[in-house]
Amino acid sequence: MLKRSLLASVGAVPFVVSALAADLPAAAPPPPPTFTWTGVYLGGQIGYGWGEDSSNIWLSGPLGSVAFPATYTSGSTQTEGVIGGAHIGYNWQINQFVLGLEGRVDGTSLSKSTQPVYHLQYNVTTAAPVQGAILGRVGYAFDRTLVYATGGGVYSWIQNTYNVLGINNSFSTSRSGWTVGGGVEYGVDNNWSLRAEYRYTKLGYTYDGTIVFPNVFQSHRWTQNQVQVGFSYKFTPAPPAAVVAKY
Repeated sequence: MLKRSLLASVGAVPFVVSALAADLPAAAPPPPPTFTWTGVYLGGQIGYGWGEDSSNIWLSGPLGSVAFPATYTSGSTQTEGVIGGAHIGYNWQINQFVLGLEGRVDGTSLSKSTQPVYHLQYNVTTAAPVQGAILGRVGYAFDRTLVYATGGGVYSWIQNTYNVLGINNSFSTSRSGWTVGGGVEYGVDNNWSLRAEYRYTKLGYTYDGTIVFPNVFQSHRWTQNQVQVGFSYKFTPAPPAAVVAKY
């Protein structure tokens, strides 16, 4: 009799366990990943640039160089055009502060033709076809909205083409300088973000010569403003592998 009772109890165990399991609440889904600005990202940007090329014409002689009289010259060329390219960078988020380092390259249509010497067939076309920059970023994050300041070194290819009395001559050179600005970026989700930014840039002097005649030179100093909008894709690190307990 005792043996039959024990067998009946053992046989009922699976049914009891199944009933208890049915009464347990379903396991909650894992929480969504917390948004962070930390990570490697890449993207693109496009916008509008405008600036000024300040220049002087120099006459070189046996006693040295002198500037061409300002009464007969225009020392400023206003440039404008489209500027756009790509960027890659990395952000570190510490609480609400975000530090970053970013590299950019842009192609531009910034150019302008002018006549720097009045009443003389002397035409100059100034352009900056390619620009690059290494930028630091310091920002403050309001969850998915990042407000930041940026600045660093900039490198630009400058191209000047002259037509003096029907004779053409071109000079291409690269110049470094500095740039500062700021912007705002919004995280659409954990990977994609959108941005808007303004920057001011100032390059070092360039000197072209001899232009046509052996004793004629022209100096240039390029400053630039730009506004751009862009997008970035941040690579999210893979989550750690789940730990499976074995009994």
